Amino acid sequence: MPTAQGVGFFGRTRERERLDAMLAQARDGQSAVLVVRGEPGIGKTALLRYAARQASGLRIIEVEGIQAEMELSFAGIHRLCTPILDGIEVLAEPQQTALRVAWGMASGNAPDRFLVAVAVLNLLSATAEKRPLLCLVDDAQWLDAASVQALGFVARRLVAEPIAMIFSLREPITTQALDGLPQLAIQGLDEPDARVLLSRAAPGPLDDRVRDRIIAETKGNPLALIELSQTMSRSERAGGFAPPAGNDLPSQLQDRYLRRISALPTATQRLMLLAAAEPLGDAALLWRAADRLSINPDAAGPATDAGLLDIDDRVRFHHPLVRSAVYCGASLDDRRRVHDALAEVSDPDLATERRAWHLAAAAAGPDEQVARALEHSAARARARGGFPAAAAFLKRAVALTEDPDRRADRALAAAEAAFQSGAFDEALAQVAMAQALPLNQFQQAQMDLVRGQVAFATGLSGDAPPLLLKAARQLERFDLELARQTYLMGWGAATVAPGRLRESGGLPDISRAILDLPRRPGAPRPLDLLLEGLALLATNGRAAATPTLQRAAKALADIPVEDVLRWGWMSTSASNAIWDNDGAYALAARQVQLVRDAGALAELPLHLSALGMASVWNGDLDGAASNLAEADSVAATTGSSGVLWTTLRLRALQGKETDTLAAVASAIEQAAAGPENLATYAHWAAAVLYNGLGRYENAAAAARQAVSSPFEYWVSAWALPELVEAAARTGDTGTALGALERLAETTRPCEADLALGIEARCRALVSHGIAAEDLYREATERLRRSNLRPELARSHLVFGEWLRTEGRRTEARNELRSAHTLFVAIGMEAFAERARRELASTGEKLRTPRPPRCDLTPQEEQIARLARDGLTNTQIGTQLFLSPRTVEYHLHKVFDKLGIDSRSGLQAALRGQEPATVRS
Repeated sequence: MPTAQGVGFFGRTRERERLDAMLAQARDGQSAVLVVRGEPGIGKTALLRYAARQASGLRIIEVEGIQAEMELSFAGIHRLCTPILDGIEVLAEPQQTALRVAWGMASGNAPDRFLVAVAVLNLLSATAEKRPLLCLVDDAQWLDAASVQALGFVARRLVAEPIAMIFSLREPITTQALDGLPQLAIQGLDEPDARVLLSRAAPGPLDDRVRDRIIAETKGNPLALIELSQTMSRSERAGGFAPPAGNDLPSQLQDRYLRRISALPTATQRLMLLAAAEPLGDAALLWRAADRLSINPDAAGPATDAGLLDIDDRVRFHHPLVRSAVYCGASLDDRRRVHDALAEVSDPDLATERRAWHLAAAAAGPDEQVARALEHSAARARARGGFPAAAAFLKRAVALTEDPDRRADRALAAAEAAFQSGAFDEALAQVAMAQALPLNQFQQAQMDLVRGQVAFATGLSGDAPPLLLKAARQLERFDLELARQTYLMGWGAATVAPGRLRESGGLPDISRAILDLPRRPGAPRPLDLLLEGLALLATNGRAAATPTLQRAAKALADIPVEDVLRWGWMSTSASNAIWDNDGAYALAARQVQLVRDAGALAELPLHLSALGMASVWNGDLDGAASNLAEADSVAATTGSSGVLWTTLRLRALQGKETDTLAAVASAIEQAAAGPENLATYAHWAAAVLYNGLGRYENAAAAARQAVSSPFEYWVSAWALPELVEAAARTGDTGTALGALERLAETTRPCEADLALGIEARCRALVSHGIAAEDLYREATERLRRSNLRPELARSHLVFGEWLRTEGRRTEARNELRSAHTLFVAIGMEAFAERARRELASTGEKLRTPRPPRCDLTPQEEQIARLARDGLTNTQIGTQLFLSPRTVEYHLHKVFDKLGIDSRSGLQAALRGQEPATVRS
């Protein structure tokens, strides 16, 4: 009987041309990526095999997703990269270690899954330097989550490497890791090609009506055309006396495969079941297990002759539906029998986890010995960073555990592992499993902690604070360090919870509980100081909290990377609360580097956002834009939180009205269903924008909204200067004075030049005569020392405006010129235009500035800045998770856009251009 492989390759001219172009691109030194999508049997695998046949001059590595391996983290990329492991030595040491630990080749701390992805990227890139590379990933929907996420990460960063990467993905299954990559949807064959295929595949003549019915019912699906035509009886082929194929083609095909399998000898069926239960396709392992079951090697012959199974050095089914048909069609007892045989022949040292998995599949009921083996395998998987695998092992261990207390422990451990892997629904399912059992107080605390973590991570911010508070209180008796970390998470969750929850039972209760914590013996640790400072801020006010927050800000400057990864996202809170932007910048910059070095990409966007916010305060808007571009890129890959908070601040200072108001509207909409404090940021951004545009009524309205939250300890304070300025400009002196006094309550305890400089400027706005002038001069002097250019420029601006109204035109010009120069250099368009209008009122006109340099993309800007600062391509690639070759590609584009021919021209090309002025 002809098989699918034996009837030829029909049609697909457009698809083959697409693949040919990709291969040519790789040969020319450029990357190409494609996701081939379609239903089972539509020809995805055939297209991948076509690419392999056409790939002359390319090295080919490939992997096929296997359902039984979906819970074994990094198994897919291990199989893909095994042929090129000899190149691992060229990787940086942390990347080598990450791969070795992830693949069980070495022991060590669990590597971040994205550090593993970076290592795979660089391994593929290094391999392709010797010879262009074709990577084929078939049935990507059945790869383990860690592998498909790593490969999606790699695919997004392939630009200038001689690598073609082709995935096949079964519809309707989707995987977020491959979203956004170039797609090729495969449809059924058109009618002429379908007719040719049927004529080749059918073992005898087909009635025209039968042929037309088959084509219509299968919609041109090649595998369905072959299987239906070959399994029809002679009378069915002649007259069409057969039931219709139905709409569910995969099920129909699987049923037909099952009928073909059932016709084979019993020993052959048992061998096929053994092969279906062994996902690696290891022929040696298969034959060892077959020997234990007394299956003769001759049993493979009928399956091979039927075109269903091939066994040489590897075991391959003709189609994944054959494997499914074999396994699903077997009795439970037969499945247990083959899993038991596979466990017996698996090496207990080299294949510990796979052996445990087979033992679990062979268990007929509760089995504590097997459950312990699964628990041990979960610990091994977790040590490699394989949280999905750990969750799967523990979930199965729960099912095999009879003792209620151990069952609860394992369910809660499975819930925590599922949470760490991002499988939030599964985490809650395991929590529900535990909740149905009698729990001790520690287990109850663990359950509430997981529920609170999931609520916080999924945006259910109103549910998170009470759950985390409850968990932290219970944990105090068992694990004080974990309790402290849980309190900090609860405090952070409460600040973004809906206002009613922050006021009743949320932030005040959490803060009081923190203050009631027993003190550690000896000197307090950074976490202790941060917790106490934040709790004092919420309960006793800023004056009481400032000394502790100042100590915390200093202590947090050198916390170890382990703490950075656990709770470092909250560490800039202390600096922000005391108006210490220099401290916030230094802390964020260090933590970004530590997180990058650790490869903890899921955490990186939050730290980049903090660095971006501090950069905006400093007036480095290009640097902040680069931080946010990197954060957005990483967040898109990892599914991490975005960075809209900092984006709002950046857009407001840039002064682009349309972009800013669009971001403000989006943030307010998101705040209605998510973190409420996002709306506070949005109103603050709008107030800054409108003050820059000189639309003070709008600015005052937005600022009133921004300062109205009593539990937003940073942005509400930062928005008070906007309200003072807008209210003063609209003649609402009462509102301006009220906002000024509130501002002074936040600035006076800090004794920082930034805080006191801004306060002096605001006080000047509501003062008169010599008092106002002295305050303006104090503001500019303090802000000059603080080196925060936007605030210094704004102080020059309002001082110049005041001087002009006092009739001191020459002095006004000096201040306004200084303001305008700074605004232009920073990139604050709205404020620059406001300064230009004021200068024009003094009789001074600005020459038309020279055209700005050609716009670079945010990524190009970031690469150019790093190259300007002396980093090599390899160093830039390490920092930005790109290959050195891609960095070189982007630098050439930067040189072309800037009109330079080497790195030596970057300093001048990237330097801001200051406009000339002419007096009248």
